Amino acid sequence: MTTPDIPPLQPAALVARRATAADHDVMHRLWQLFRHDLSAVTGALPGSDGRYRTERLDRALAGETGWQARLLESGPHPVGLAVARALDEPVAVISSFFVVAGARRTGAGRRLVGSVVATRPGRWSVAHQQRNAAAAAFWPAVAAGLDPGWTSERRPVPGRPDLPPDTWVTFTVTG
Repeated sequence: MTTPDIPPLQPAALVARRATAADHDVMHRLWQLFRHDLSAVTGALPGSDGRYRTERLDRALAGETGWQARLLESGPHPVGLAVARALDEPVAVISSFFVVAGARRTGAGRRLVGSVVATRPGRWSVAHQQRNAAAAAFWPAVAAGLDPGWTSERRPVPGRPDLPPDTWVTFTVTG
Protein backbone atom coordinates (compact mmCIF):
# COMPACT_ATOMS: atom_id res chain seq x y z
CA MET A 1 0.00 0.00 0.00
CA THR A 2 1.41 3.40 -0.93
CA THR A 3 0.90 6.63 0.89
CA PRO A 4 -0.29 9.56 -1.20
CA ASP A 5 2.16 12.40 -1.40
CA ILE A 6 1.41 15.15 1.06
CA PRO A 7 2.09 18.62 -0.28
CA PRO A 8 4.77 20.65 1.53
CA LEU A 9 3.66 22.92 4.31
CA GLN A 10 2.48 26.33 3.18
CA PRO A 11 3.13 28.91 5.93
CA ALA A 12 0.15 30.96 4.77
CA ALA A 13 -2.09 27.96 5.47
CA LEU A 14 -1.03 27.69 9.12
CA VAL A 15 -3.82 28.14 11.63
CA ALA A 16 -3.26 28.10 15.39
CA ARG A 17 -6.33 27.82 17.60
CA ARG A 18 -7.48 26.73 21.00
CA ALA A 19 -7.85 22.95 21.16
CA THR A 20 -11.39 21.69 21.64
CA ALA A 21 -12.84 18.41 22.91
CA ALA A 22 -12.90 17.19 19.31
CA ASP A 23 -9.10 17.58 19.20
CA HIS A 24 -8.44 15.34 22.20
CA ASP A 25 -7.08 12.34 20.25
CA VAL A 26 -4.96 14.44 17.89
CA MET A 27 -3.49 16.40 20.78
CA HIS A 28 -2.59 13.19 22.60
CA ARG A 29 -0.87 11.83 19.50
CA LEU A 30 1.12 15.04 19.04
CA TRP A 31 1.97 14.97 22.76
CA GLN A 32 3.54 11.53 22.41
CA LEU A 33 5.71 12.82 19.55
CA PHE A 34 6.67 15.85 21.68
CA ARG A 35 7.61 13.77 24.70
CA HIS A 36 9.56 11.35 22.51
CA ASP A 37 11.58 14.24 21.03
CA LEU A 38 12.16 15.68 24.50
CA SER A 39 13.31 12.33 25.88
CA ALA A 40 16.57 12.78 23.94
CA VAL A 41 17.31 15.69 26.29
CA THR A 42 15.66 14.59 29.54
CA GLY A 43 16.17 10.84 29.41
CA ALA A 44 12.48 10.32 30.26
CA LEU A 45 11.07 6.92 29.39
CA PRO A 46 7.51 5.97 28.51
CA GLY A 47 5.41 4.15 31.08
CA SER A 48 4.77 0.42 31.05
CA ASP A 49 1.93 1.03 28.58
CA GLY A 50 4.39 2.54 26.07
CA ARG A 51 3.06 6.09 26.48
CA TYR A 52 4.57 9.16 28.03
CA ARG A 53 2.86 10.97 30.90
CA THR A 54 0.17 13.45 29.86
CA GLU A 55 -0.81 15.31 33.05
CA ARG A 56 -0.03 18.78 31.72
CA LEU A 57 -1.88 18.20 28.47
CA ASP A 58 -4.83 16.67 30.31
CA ARG A 59 -5.14 19.70 32.61
CA ALA A 60 -5.14 22.05 29.64
CA LEU A 61 -7.62 19.98 27.63
CA ALA A 62 -9.91 19.75 30.67
CA GLY A 63 -10.07 23.55 30.75
CA GLU A 64 -8.63 23.88 34.24
CA THR A 65 -8.35 27.47 35.40
CA GLY A 66 -5.15 29.05 34.15
CA TRP A 67 -4.43 26.32 31.57
CA GLN A 68 -4.90 26.24 27.81
CA ALA A 69 -3.94 23.93 24.95
CA ARG A 70 -3.45 25.20 21.40
CA LEU A 71 -3.28 23.24 18.17
CA LEU A 72 -1.38 24.30 15.05
CA GLU A 73 -2.67 23.02 11.72
CA SER A 74 -1.63 23.28 8.11
CA GLY A 75 -4.87 22.59 6.29
CA PRO A 76 -6.06 19.19 7.54
CA HIS A 77 -2.64 18.32 9.00
CA PRO A 78 -1.94 18.79 12.72
CA VAL A 79 1.61 20.15 12.91
CA GLY A 80 2.09 21.46 16.44
CA LEU A 81 0.83 21.98 19.94
CA ALA A 82 1.40 24.32 22.84
CA VAL A 83 0.30 24.13 26.46
CA ALA A 84 0.21 27.30 28.53
CA ARG A 85 -0.28 27.48 32.28
CA ALA A 86 -0.43 30.17 34.94
CA LEU A 87 -2.56 32.29 32.62
CA ASP A 88 -4.24 33.70 35.73
CA GLU A 89 -0.94 34.64 37.41
CA PRO A 90 1.43 37.60 36.93
CA VAL A 91 3.80 35.54 34.74
CA ALA A 92 2.21 33.04 32.35
CA VAL A 93 4.24 30.02 31.25
CA ILE A 94 4.50 28.25 27.93
CA SER A 95 4.74 24.87 29.59
CA SER A 96 5.01 22.64 26.53
CA PHE A 97 5.71 23.44 22.90
CA PHE A 98 6.13 21.20 19.86
CA VAL A 99 6.19 21.45 16.08
CA VAL A 100 6.54 18.30 13.96
CA ALA A 101 9.85 17.95 12.16
CA GLY A 102 8.33 18.48 8.70
CA ALA A 103 7.00 21.90 9.73
CA ARG A 104 10.10 23.22 11.49
CA ARG A 105 12.01 26.18 10.06
CA THR A 106 8.94 27.35 8.14
CA GLY A 107 7.65 29.98 10.57
CA ALA A 108 5.25 27.47 12.12
CA GLY A 109 6.80 27.78 15.58
CA ARG A 110 6.63 31.56 15.55
CA ARG A 111 3.01 31.40 14.38
CA LEU A 112 2.17 29.08 17.27
CA VAL A 113 3.99 31.26 19.83
CA GLY A 114 2.12 34.31 18.52
CA SER A 115 -1.17 32.50 18.96
CA VAL A 116 -0.33 31.52 22.53
CA VAL A 117 0.86 34.93 23.73
CA ALA A 118 -2.04 36.71 22.01
CA THR A 119 -4.33 35.08 24.60
CA ARG A 120 -3.13 37.54 27.25
CA PRO A 121 -0.83 40.54 27.35
CA GLY A 122 1.84 40.70 30.04
CA ARG A 123 4.81 38.66 31.22
CA TRP A 124 5.55 35.24 29.78
CA SER A 125 8.22 32.63 30.53
CA VAL A 126 9.35 29.44 28.87
CA ALA A 127 12.01 26.97 29.99
CA HIS A 128 14.35 24.88 27.89
CA GLN A 129 17.50 22.84 28.31
CA GLN A 130 20.62 24.42 26.79
CA ARG A 131 21.62 21.07 25.32
CA ASN A 132 18.42 21.16 23.26
CA ALA A 133 20.15 23.16 20.53
CA ALA A 134 16.98 23.92 18.58
CA ALA A 135 15.18 25.32 21.64
CA ALA A 136 18.30 27.19 22.79
CA ALA A 137 18.36 29.02 19.44
CA PHE A 138 14.59 29.38 19.00
CA TRP A 139 13.42 30.84 22.33
CA PRO A 140 15.89 33.75 22.65
CA ALA A 141 15.24 34.71 19.01
CA VAL A 142 11.46 34.64 19.52
CA ALA A 143 11.70 36.54 22.81
CA ALA A 144 13.92 39.22 21.26
CA GLY A 145 11.40 39.66 18.46
CA LEU A 146 8.60 40.19 20.97
CA ASP A 147 10.44 42.18 23.63
CA PRO A 148 13.86 43.82 23.25
CA GLY A 149 14.13 43.74 27.06
CA TRP A 150 13.71 39.96 27.38
CA THR A 151 15.75 38.14 30.01
CA SER A 152 17.26 34.73 30.55
CA GLU A 153 18.19 32.92 33.77
CA ARG A 154 19.17 29.41 34.81
CA ARG A 155 17.07 27.57 37.41
CA PRO A 156 17.27 24.02 38.78
CA VAL A 157 14.76 21.57 37.30
CA PRO A 158 12.28 20.68 40.09
CA GLY A 159 12.55 17.02 41.04
CA ARG A 160 15.31 16.34 38.49
CA PRO A 161 18.70 16.90 40.12
CA ASP A 162 20.19 14.69 37.38
CA LEU A 163 19.47 17.36 34.75
CA PRO A 164 21.39 20.58 34.22
CA PRO A 165 19.43 23.70 35.19
CA ASP A 166 16.73 24.91 32.81
CA THR A 167 17.21 28.16 30.99
CA TRP A 168 14.15 30.35 31.54
CA VAL A 169 13.45 33.00 28.92
CA THR A 170 11.07 35.75 30.08
CA PHE A 171 9.52 38.46 27.92
CA THR A 172 6.64 40.90 27.94
CA VAL A 173 3.87 41.04 25.37
CA THR A 174 1.88 44.26 25.09
CA GLY A 175 -1.81 44.29 24.20
